[in-house]
Amino acid sequence: VQLQASGGGLVQAGGSLRLACVASGDTFNTYTVGWFRQASGKSREFVATSFRRGGTTDYADSVKGRFTISRDSAKNTVYLQMNGLKPEDTAIYYCAASRTLILSSRRAQSQYNYWGQGTLVTVSS
Repeated sequence: VQLQASGGGLVQAGGSLRLACVASGDTFNTYTVGWFRQASGKSREFVATSFRRGGTTDYADSVKGRFTISRDSAKNTVYLQMNGLKPEDTAIYYCAASRTLILSSRRAQSQYNYWGQGTLVTVSS
């Protein structure tokens, strides 16, 4: 499967953005899809995930209540709706997918086999 992430941009603090991760080459519903981010000078970190076949969603504590991950199976797309953005949300956001990871490993980057190219989100104060 190939992943294409989009939707990043520049937004003021408190604003919203919706990121999209479009899959091609396979049916996305059979994949667990995660969003990760990497801020300048920092390691890449887990943001959110949607377990395959419309299962469990999970969020990092830093985004819980502000970000929502969702799927549109007809469009083979997973979205990350980001509300109440803060300057500390500034990062390159990556989507990733796996058909095989187990629920307990849903936050582990190493368990995701396929990665998109990243989209930059910049939140100004």
